Amino acid sequence: MLGLKLLTDPRWANIAEDNLEEILSDHAWCEQKAATNAITILTYNSEHEDLVTAMTEIAIEEMEHFKMVHDIIKQRGFTFGRERKDDYVNQLFKFMRKDGSRNDAFIDRLLFAAMIEARSCERFRVLSENIKDDELAKFYRDLMISEANHYTTFLKFAKKYSERRNVDKRWKEWLDFEGQLIQNYGTKETIHG
Repeated sequence: MLGLKLLTDPRWANIAEDNLEEILSDHAWCEQKAATNAITILTYNSEHEDLVTAMTEIAIEEMEHFKMVHDIIKQRGFTFGRERKDDYVNQLFKFMRKDGSRNDAFIDRLLFAAMIEARSCERFRVLSENIKDDELAKFYRDLMISEANHYTTFLKFAKKYSERRNVDKRWKEWLDFEGQLIQNYGTKETIHG
């Protein structure tokens, strides 16, 4: 369904489970960044009423996820770690086209967001199916469904608002790039690491 070229090795879940404090802190920050990204998209494209409505809903939902993860951190007596750079996302950002028309940049920003949501969805699936902690397994299964909805929302808007670009062709380029990129990740206790 997601079209990802390379799936995460299930053993990554063991790395994550060995340091739940770290993975949960990283996850919380990922949710905050996803909310910020949705706000950025609506800020620069406010002429599209349906997009503004959808991005507002996503931003609110992502901050609700942030709160849920933060609550788990507190309940388990963990320390919420400081925000750190996400190299995976930074590499995807560099791939995003920033030249060309305003519409081209808009469409690529939507595809960038869809790519992150697709990989996050896939990672949440791996966690839900492979960690021994039943509470977190259910939590990540529920979040996997939410991320899949966000992924399809971003792709839907990219196709709806593209003026000249072949979105399917560009999405394939994103999938190919990410398939190469993700080979460098999957060894750290971070959502994308």
